[in-house]
Amino acid sequence: MQIAVRADELQALRELGTLEQTEPRHGDEAVRDELTRRAGSYVQPDVDAWLARALAAHRGHYADPAAREAAAGLLHPPVLAHAALLAVLTRLVADADVDQLPFAARLATADSEAAGELAAFLTRAITPGSRA
Repeated sequence: MQIAVRADELQALRELGTLEQTEPRHGDEAVRDELTRRAGSYVQPDVDAWLARALAAHRGHYADPAAREAAAGLLHPPVLAHAALLAVLTRLVADADVDQLPFAARLATADSEAAGELAAFLTRAITPGSRA
């Protein structure tokens, strides 16, 4: 029941155009699945982008490392790859804003495995003492 109520809330926020300003909560991964189910299995790119951005920025319940670790088993690979790319790209270019990085979602959706590998490679490249 809580999932359905939260799905209704997120849907209303989407319609108002304020989803991006909303902090994610524990269980929103299941809410994402509920919204997808309601849409006839159509992937919800705005919800996926919202979750990826929150995960990359450690917003909401993702501020907790345990929640980020749990997300790896709950979110779909394209969402995780998108989050990984956003995290490393915003580290690589300090003044980058996620709104400047729409290509990250497209890359993650097209080939989440390759996008994840790119994120890992870039992370190694910018980590002191690491060899890319």
